[in-house]
Amino acid sequence: MADKSMEGLNNFTAAAEGTAVDASKKMRIGFIGCGWIAGSHIQSFLAQPDVEIVAGCDLVPGKAKAFFEKYGVEGVKTDYASHKEMIDDKSLNLDAVTICTYNRQHAEPAIYALDNGLHVLLEKPFTVTLDEAVEVMRAEKRSGKVLSIGFQPRMDENMKQIKKICESGVLGQIYYIQTGGGRRRGIPTPFGTTFIEDKTAGIGALGDIGCYSLDMVLNAIGYPKPLTVSGYKSAFFGTDPNYSGYKNGKGEEYSKLFGVDDFAAAFVRLEGGIVLDFRIAWAMNLDTPGDTIIMGTKGSLRIPSTECWNGTVGGAMKIYHECAGLQVVTEIPIIKMKEGLFDLKIRTFLDACKNGTPAPVPSSQILYNQAIIDGIAKSAEAGREIEVVIPEI
Repeated sequence: MADKSMEGLNNFTAAAEGTAVDASKKMRIGFIGCGWIAGSHIQSFLAQPDVEIVAGCDLVPGKAKAFFEKYGVEGVKTDYASHKEMIDDKSLNLDAVTICTYNRQHAEPAIYALDNGLHVLLEKPFTVTLDEAVEVMRAEKRSGKVLSIGFQPRMDENMKQIKKICESGVLGQIYYIQTGGGRRRGIPTPFGTTFIEDKTAGIGALGDIGCYSLDMVLNAIGYPKPLTVSGYKSAFFGTDPNYSGYKNGKGEEYSKLFGVDDFAAAFVRLEGGIVLDFRIAWAMNLDTPGDTIIMGTKGSLRIPSTECWNGTVGGAMKIYHECAGLQVVTEIPIIKMKEGLFDLKIRTFLDACKNGTPAPVPSSQILYNQAIIDGIAKSAEAGREIEVVIPEI
């Protein structure tokens, strides 16, 4: 006779962080956008035992079908001309969608999905403009569903350590932050021009990797509200047909299509008397625009930069402070991760949906991130400092 106490145990498996996942209750997922970043999403979704991918759509005919065939996922419905057609197909019984479109197509499908009662995982950047982010959040509020923004670096233990250090009080009162990052040659065109054309991207390095470096420090200090922004942006490299980072023979074509920023910088005043010195680059004649520095009245934290933003830190962090009247430096060892950050991003989103818990990367925080990005763009265009005004949600 079978041991009744063992029945159902095969419905559970270990999640990325060692907690039990009920695989008998599967989340039915639809993909909106089947381009490059969707590949990372699908691999992580397929690694979860409680997921069933049932549908996908893309603006390019046949792209969704080819995408799922590439990853060996069968039985996925893809005969949709738009995200609305897919979401309107009630036979799918969707629970959630993951939005992997280009930047200018983030807001519309997110709003439509939320208004139709679906949970939403939305790739970064949140949106292109602050006004779009506000409209998405209003839909989130109407729906009561989970909206999580795709900032997987949040899941890195080294990033969590930065937050712990700031919250511990060891730095004292934080008053100045320098952050950013970039690539010497790294305008993202290996898969075409989606990232560099204004009609699809809307923002360049500012939103692509700038949003990550902003989140690293803003999340660490509790996401204070931005008050004013003096911003700058340029496109000297992307608009140059001789830019060495373009594919052979593509320089002339890509430089004419380039319509976003490849460098941005800003001086941002935050609530609490904190100032933020920010710079980000897709291309520059330099190895790095500098380490991230968080300065406080009792100590300062240096976070080594990386060659290209990769979701973690570039080396052991250091705290500069005093001990018994001596100026000392404390080194914070690198924490090695066993789990993949993308897997953790997907897992925490699924857990929030299933358990009714808050989004792992809440829109209420990333709204301030988007407000700064929006403010930099507006300030750069106006040629002066501007006040950040965030509408009521």
